[in-house]
Amino acid sequence: MRLDSVLSACFVLTWSSGFVGAALGTAHSGAWTLLAWRFWIVAALLGGWWLLRRRHALPRRAVAVHTVVGVLSQGVYLAGVVWSAELGVPAGLAALVAALQPLATAVLSRPLLGEQTTGPQWAGLAAGLAGVALVVGDDVTGPAAAPTLAYALPFLAMAGLVAGTFVERRAGASARLPVADSLVIQGVASAAVFTVVAGTTGGLTVPAEGGFWFAVTWVVVLSTFGGYGSYWLVVRRRSVNHAATLLYLTPPTTMLAGFALFGDTITLTGLTGLAVCAAAVTWVLRAPAPRPRPARAMSEPGAMMAECSSTTSSPPRHDSRPPDPATPRPPSSPTS
Repeated sequence: MRLDSVLSACFVLTWSSGFVGAALGTAHSGAWTLLAWRFWIVAALLGGWWLLRRRHALPRRAVAVHTVVGVLSQGVYLAGVVWSAELGVPAGLAALVAALQPLATAVLSRPLLGEQTTGPQWAGLAAGLAGVALVVGDDVTGPAAAPTLAYALPFLAMAGLVAGTFVERRAGASARLPVADSLVIQGVASAAVFTVVAGTTGGLTVPAEGGFWFAVTWVVVLSTFGGYGSYWLVVRRRSVNHAATLLYLTPPTTMLAGFALFGDTITLTGLTGLAVCAAAVTWVLRAPAPRPRPARAMSEPGAMMAECSSTTSSPPRHDSRPPDPATPRPPSSPTS
């Protein structure tokens, strides 16, 4: 349990670092340049390590599944987040849309994965969304500066991460890989996607500013290795709903990081939202798990009669002995 707590804290901190890294990187280059260089380095480091230390045959189905997972959870998600920011969508609004993911995950996890959400957990998820709204409220109510269609990009990003997570969970044992192997495939797939996008938009230049390379190092080490690595570990060790609920803590954590790194102002409303988010996440994660449904309802008369009349429902007597084979058995009585 202590390891799970450490992983959860690591996930919140490193996932939140992605928003900081995006702000650092896009101050020196375009979004597609940052994403392309990020995943070129990720693919080179992970691919080189894998070839030296873990080189072995991978099932074709697993490679195909994790390619799709990488395109959805990294390619679509990061493209939606970073591109919307470049077009002028307020970061607070994007964070508020991302905060819908725990609710979307809870709705879909029951039919797709069999994970149920109790009434108290639903109440906690709603409170978490309200807390995020308090944290980002000032940013959301600012003037609209982005094109209308740009506001659909945060929804696309959220849908990509949700879809990628469910594809990975539904793939089955034949496509299940260690996190290290899956990250290699996902990183290479994302590098291919962003190479194509950056190439078509003229974003394959090599920036000379040192600040850009600091930002790339930040998002490679913290956001990719730390953020996505801990995300998949939390999903596998706990549940999809557990990982999604922790996302409520990323806007408050990003708010604190903005104050520490960029001197952003923290308002009383933001601090109130932070407290609400923390309380809501604690409530959801500590709420009693739903009781599993019994395999057979014993309250049904037919089931009870079947149990009572079964010839195998009562164990044999301990003093019963098999008949002597030399002694003939008497004929059975018609009324027995």
